[in-house]
Amino acid sequence: MNLPWLDPGQAFPDAEHAWDTTQPAPGLLAAGGALDVDSLRRAYAAGIFPWFSEGQPILWWSTDPRMVLFTDEFKLHRSLRKTAARFARDPRCEIRVDSAFDAVIENCATRDRPGQRGTWIVPAMVQAYRDLHEAGFAHSVETWIDGELAGGLYCVSIGKALFGESMFTHIPDASKIALAALVAFSRRCGIPLIDCQQNTRHLASLGAREIPRADFVAAVTRNAALPPVDWRFETLYWRELMLP
Repeated sequence: MNLPWLDPGQAFPDAEHAWDTTQPAPGLLAAGGALDVDSLRRAYAAGIFPWFSEGQPILWWSTDPRMVLFTDEFKLHRSLRKTAARFARDPRCEIRVDSAFDAVIENCATRDRPGQRGTWIVPAMVQAYRDLHEAGFAHSVETWIDGELAGGLYCVSIGKALFGESMFTHIPDASKIALAALVAFSRRCGIPLIDCQQNTRHLASLGAREIPRADFVAAVTRNAALPPVDWRFETLYWRELMLP
């Protein structure tokens, strides 16, 4: 059960070498390394992500199977469809992109998680994703009502490979509306799937499903090599995209 220890900048092991179900932490691949922009970009492009708690070393994972949301399989249920349509027609409501990245990640880091103690979005991770955002690889999609941040999510984007990280909401369905906008944007830009990492009942209800890690890594490798999408706000056209 030896776990590779990485020096900063060292190449990651292939994802297929992650621990399997016979070992204590299935999906765990390596420890150590660094959370700089280059390391994170290389990790995500290889189907690897960091996940650790306060007091632990940096831990790198590649789970098998992998939970993903194919953008053409997103389930916009009737009640959420009506809510999204009302939101899109209400002039007090809007979707913004990258206008409050710091606020989004701070809200994600501090939100209550039933059944969990603490958060994996520790201060080192917050700074790492801020650095990714400054480098153009991390983005926030935000739900605003009457000029107040109501909910949102942040994600990592490399080429046309998209990795969902976390979401929060202050008002019911605000984060789901942000996700619906992200899915609509992804479809417009030709992004076929969004990585969800972990299997949860909430994600499954929205259409996410598990696929073999080998298939996921192949898709990420292919999509990450494509030209990046344009995340400028004016490309979103979110009202037109979200209206049925």
